[in-house]
Amino acid sequence: MHKVIIIINAEVNTQGAISLGSPATRTMVTALERAISADSDSTEVDVISAASLWSNSLIYSKSNSNLIYCPLTIEIPHKFSFPVQKLYQTCRDIPGLRQWVEQNLGYKTSILDSWLGDLWLPIVVTGKQMLCGSVIGEGVIPNYYKQPVELDRKVKKSLHSLAQELLTSLDAPPSVYLIQFRLLSNEIIFDRLWPFPAAPAIASLRYSQQPNLFICHWYCLTQKPMLQVTT
Repeated sequence: MHKVIIIINAEVNTQGAISLGSPATRTMVTALERAISADSDSTEVDVISAASLWSNSLIYSKSNSNLIYCPLTIEIPHKFSFPVQKLYQTCRDIPGLRQWVEQNLGYKTSILDSWLGDLWLPIVVTGKQMLCGSVIGEGVIPNYYKQPVELDRKVKKSLHSLAQELLTSLDAPPSVYLIQFRLLSNEIIFDRLWPFPAAPAIASLRYSQQPNLFICHWYCLTQKPMLQVTT
């Protein structure tokens, strides 16, 4: 039986309920819990705050092969060791990753708070393939995201190439990733990479994409066969 540790950037009370956090965080956790439950109702799930990882009293056996970490935040303490720790630290170093993309892949990138991304490309990385989903856009209401956003065919091809090169270079393990970017006159401006289905992935719960990105994420983490993802 698997034991799943969902880590979020919010407070969690003693009953495991999110006591302080955005509606988006609660929606993400619920969607992931539903994906896990639908796959196996015997899987035990703990929801903990990233802040609690600073406590030495919180210890999970690293030798437990049935333990699965599902961070839904990039704010993981550097001292906390988990299987994809290095990848999360790379994604958290936003200036460093932007510089690497610009120097090695030739894409323009956001500069400080300029050209911040308002579009997201979901990428589902399985053990055998890399699937790009439909682009997600930001709505006028806070934490409201829409999918799909239609792009010019040439832009879409370049975006998929960026995803392929970046995730290959990072030797990205199975997971759902979001590339955050902006378009300026149809030119891609890379902003950052999310190594989990961040808040914009909520759009896939309303979109006709099946399975949604949270189900995809769980399938990736447990190495289950992936169904077709809308592109």
